[in-house]
Amino acid sequence: MQRRPLFMAAAMAACLPFTGAYAQEFPPKKPVTMVVGFAAGGSADIAARIIAKKLTENIGQSVIVENKPGAGGNLAHAQVAHGPVDGSVLLFGSIGPLSISPHFMKVSYDPLKDLAPITMGVTFPNVLVVPASRGIKSLGEFVAAAKREPGKLDFASTGPGSAAHLAGELLNDIAKIDTVHIPYKGGAPALQDVLGGRVSSFYAAPPTALPHIESGKLIPLATTGLTRPAYLPNVPTVAETYPGFNATNWYAFVAPGKTPKPLLDRWNVELVKVLNTQEVRANLLKHGQTASPTSREELTKFISSENEKWGRIIRERKITAD
Repeated sequence: MQRRPLFMAAAMAACLPFTGAYAQEFPPKKPVTMVVGFAAGGSADIAARIIAKKLTENIGQSVIVENKPGAGGNLAHAQVAHGPVDGSVLLFGSIGPLSISPHFMKVSYDPLKDLAPITMGVTFPNVLVVPASRGIKSLGEFVAAAKREPGKLDFASTGPGSAAHLAGELLNDIAKIDTVHIPYKGGAPALQDVLGGRVSSFYAAPPTALPHIESGKLIPLATTGLTRPAYLPNVPTVAETYPGFNATNWYAFVAPGKTPKPLLDRWNVELVKVLNTQEVRANLLKHGQTASPTSREELTKFISSENEKWGRIIRERKITAD
C-alpha cells in the first residue's frame, strides 16, 4: 500500500531537475542577443534599443542588440529560426518576414513553425513623405504627379515584402498610378536618399521621419493606418481619400521555434513587464511607436491572421518582390 505514494514522489522528484534546469537557465548565463533585421538608426533599431536597455536592468544580464540587415529582414529571421534554443537569442521580428515575404519569395524558414511567438512589441503606421524640394504638399498632388508621368516617381521601402513596400503597391493599385519600388536594407539608408533627393518618396516609419518633418526637410502627405496618430494629428490618412486602405507596421518578439515553452513563457513575462513600464512606453511614443504587449497566444493568432490577409492581397494584386 505504501509503494504508490513513494513511486509518485519519486517520479515527481525525477521531474524537478528537468523543470529546474530551465528555471536556472533564466536569464541565460551568457549575454542575450536581440537580433534586428534592419540597419542601425531605423525604427526597428530605435525601439529595440529602448526595450533592450530596460530589459538589461530588469534581468541583470546584458542584452545586446545585433543588427543584421538584408532581404527586407529575411536574413535575420532565417538566422534566428535556425539559431540556439537556450533562450539566449530573441528576434525583434517584423511584419514583412513574418507575414508578407514568404508569400512571394523563397525563404529558408516557415514563420508559423520555425519561429515561436513571445509578445507583440510595438505598432505604428508608416507616413508617406517627400523631400521639400519636390514641391509636392498633399497626397492629391502626389497622385496627380504620378498620373502625369507614369513610372517617373519612385518610393523607397525598408526592403521587399516590408509594410512600406506593400503600402506603395496598394496605393499604386487603388489610385491607379505607377510609382516604382526602390528597396533598401533599412529605414536609415532609405531616409538618406530621400533627404538627398535621390528618391521621390518614402513610406517611412515615424521614428526616422519625425525629426525631418519637424525641421521642414520632409513633407508628410499621409499616414497608412486607419486613424491619424496623435503625433501627426494634422496629417490625413490615405484611407480618408481611399477608404479601406490600411498598411500598419508592427514589430513582435519571437524566438527559435524549438525553444522550450518554459523559456518562452518567462520571456513573455519579462518583455511584457518592460513594455508596460511607463518610462519605456513614453520613450517609444516619443519616437512614434506604441507599446503593444500581448500574450503568446494572442500573438500567434495575430500573425496567422496577418499571413492570411497579406497572402490574399499579394495573390489578388499579383505583387512581386521585384
